[in-house]
Amino acid sequence: MGLEERDRIAEMRALGQTMGEIAEAVGRSKATVSRELKRNSTPAYRVYLPHRAHERAVQRKREAGERPRLKNDEVVSYVMAKLAEDWSPELIAGRIGHELPSESISHEAIYQYSSHPKTEGRQALSSRLARAHRKRKPKGIGRKERKTTRPNRVPIEERPVSADTRSRYGHWESDSLVERKSRYTMLSRLDRKTAEQTRDAIVERLTPLPSKVRRTLTFDNGTENARHEEIPEEIGARCFFARPYAAWQRGTIESVNGLVRRYFPKGTDFGTITDEQVAWVESRINNRPRKCLGYTTPAEIAAVALAP
Repeated sequence: MGLEERDRIAEMRALGQTMGEIAEAVGRSKATVSRELKRNSTPAYRVYLPHRAHERAVQRKREAGERPRLKNDEVVSYVMAKLAEDWSPELIAGRIGHELPSESISHEAIYQYSSHPKTEGRQALSSRLARAHRKRKPKGIGRKERKTTRPNRVPIEERPVSADTRSRYGHWESDSLVERKSRYTMLSRLDRKTAEQTRDAIVERLTPLPSKVRRTLTFDNGTENARHEEIPEEIGARCFFARPYAAWQRGTIESVNGLVRRYFPKGTDFGTITDEQVAWVESRINNRPRKCLGYTTPAEIAAVALAP
């Protein structure tokens, strides 16, 4: 409401006109006019002075913008805890109903709260939001596929439909092991990325799992996957290969690799990284909710799939 409207309200009020007549004259509802008179009249004498009323309204609006957006201490604690776990505001907003059923919040409110200079969330958010990726230059069109050194590779087109539709648990993508339905991730630290170490790491991580969740493995065409024929003999999972230069055929692993690189950027010397650090990152990723999973976590879906 502007100063001109407030002048009109004061004038008509002084002439003794009804609330309905004032509302019709200024194009507002009676409830709005009534609320204006109650909120912005002088506190001591309850006299409506338009210029003072306008000043009060402007000041109230300014102070409202300066207040932090999250007023509930439980919600504030939840938001701060999840920011500390590297969750985005969207994930926090989507997940809060799972853990605090009586609470809800929008991701925009979290951004506004966290950007407010008077809240500790400002630094927490700015230091933890993922930075935008550098825009990649388009690769050449008509790129020829190189001859592979992986004999007897089975193309991804022959992979079971349930792997494509993510309808059954137990279809994995490698190099990091990521299960397609749940996005559950297994990370292993290798001294060297050789075919032997890659094979051994896959066998070691998947062997303890029930055979029903060791259905397939999908590889890229790196030399580290040259021993792929030995894996079915060890764990029974069938192996398939994506086409060269078709990273989109292994989109799940590409997405997870993006999360892993937040903790281990490209160029990280894994000789300085411990197995405990790798296990911590694995746990952090698996307990991070995903929008595509309805804000449940990979660990929660995996627990259901592995239940007796």
